[in-house]
Amino acid sequence: MIRSIFTVGGWTLLSRLTGFVRDIVMAAVLGAGPMADAFYIAFRLPNHFRSIFAEGAFNTAFIPAYARVKTVEGEVKARCFADGILTGVVLVQLAILAIALLATDWVVATLAPGLSDDPGRFTLTVDFTRITFPYLGLIAVVTLVGGVLNANDRFWAAAAASILLNVAMVGTLSVAGLFPSAGHAAAWGVLISGFLQLGLLVFDAERHGLGLRFGRPRLDPETRAFLIALGPAIIGSAGVQLAIFADTIIASFLPQGAVAALFYADRINQLPIGVVGIAAGIVLLPEMSRRIAAEDFDGARFSQSRAIELTLLLVLPFLAAALTIPEIIMRGLFMRGAFTAAAAAEAGATLAAYGIGLAPFVVVRAFMSPFYARGDTRTPVLATLGAAVINIGLKVLLMGTFAQVGLAFATSVGGWITVLVLALLARWRGYECGDAQLLRALPRLGLILAALAATLFATATVAPPWLSVLAYGRDETLLALCVAAGGAVYAVLALTLFGRRYLVGLLRGRR
Repeated sequence: MIRSIFTVGGWTLLSRLTGFVRDIVMAAVLGAGPMADAFYIAFRLPNHFRSIFAEGAFNTAFIPAYARVKTVEGEVKARCFADGILTGVVLVQLAILAIALLATDWVVATLAPGLSDDPGRFTLTVDFTRITFPYLGLIAVVTLVGGVLNANDRFWAAAAASILLNVAMVGTLSVAGLFPSAGHAAAWGVLISGFLQLGLLVFDAERHGLGLRFGRPRLDPETRAFLIALGPAIIGSAGVQLAIFADTIIASFLPQGAVAALFYADRINQLPIGVVGIAAGIVLLPEMSRRIAAEDFDGARFSQSRAIELTLLLVLPFLAAALTIPEIIMRGLFMRGAFTAAAAAEAGATLAAYGIGLAPFVVVRAFMSPFYARGDTRTPVLATLGAAVINIGLKVLLMGTFAQVGLAFATSVGGWITVLVLALLARWRGYECGDAQLLRALPRLGLILAALAATLFATATVAPPWLSVLAYGRDETLLALCVAAGGAVYAVLALTLFGRRYLVGLLRGRR
């Protein structure tokens, strides 16, 4: 399991790195003005629906169901089950696409009402949404094929697919002069990437005998169980995405640049979430599903605890950096071209607010896995919806005073509430939720975090006067110095407090 987490995390890291290249190009070409706001809203619309219906709800319901069918009834039955689901997914996505394309104006006016007073941004958002929305249907099929691959312990293709999104967008932005605007170039890059991602996963599935075919949907017991689990999963994913999408709705009422600041801050925040948290969740779910199906409850608890321990250990550098040097991160990565110092300051403050919730963001999937592995998608709905209500209420209260920074802070509060409620519900139901080894590791993790934060703060305070002699690259050099100093302290403390044998045992999954 740990090796698979590093496989997924490695490909996801490469995806995030290419994503940074994409974001640097986008920041230089689009900047943080009206066209950027319009594109980011248009990009978020299909992505929110994707997170609800595809990657969010679908994976949590499909992977345990597929794993159970394969374990109990064999490969042939599992293939028939997946083929029938494929047909249903395609039909549903075609219907959603038709409605969205026919009513794009209404969709944008409903989901981003603040744009109604800005005809220019509204028109651009509608145009870009019509281009990007078919991406949702393509990614829904990508998610299904990826779920089949993951359930068969093949993780690399699904983890690497998003690299193609970055490559396609950089490609179209590089020839933006061929399009009506840079925003149109970015939107077409999104759509092209959907076809590329689907092609990659289909190729890998066919290569390993896991290719899907259109089959007649059957309402057999397996499919009914999947649909019963899918309903609450959609509601739960919708609760999470509703809170996130509230950022887009509320930010559309804020001054120009707020949406862009949220976007760039969220991109940095999503690096550890994707590389560490989501990677662990992707691997942990089928692992726990198999162990619980075999009634190996101690093994399931051990797997969950080591996944939480590993994710917390790996996320500490990101957490310390987000809380202590957020503006330096934004200046070093993005401040060039149309991305100004003022935009970096706004995005940095937003990143710090997101950083408050980084720890629960990376472990939330591990806390959900005991429920999903048992086919229980209802219980997590209680946690996610309750947190979403508080989250959205805080956003409304804070938007007037703190603008997009208040929105990010409310999202972080929602993350903490979700994890705490999930832990309480798991304990109440007698599910796996950590072990003694994990509890012993927490104080050491806290000490590493404090030392990292102090090191980064000291470097950011002491180094700038020495860098004043540089004519160019001061921000990039300062960021590199912070990374070097923090990395050295992190490595020394991790080896000192945990020990080489412990770390090697953790990475090898030893009990």
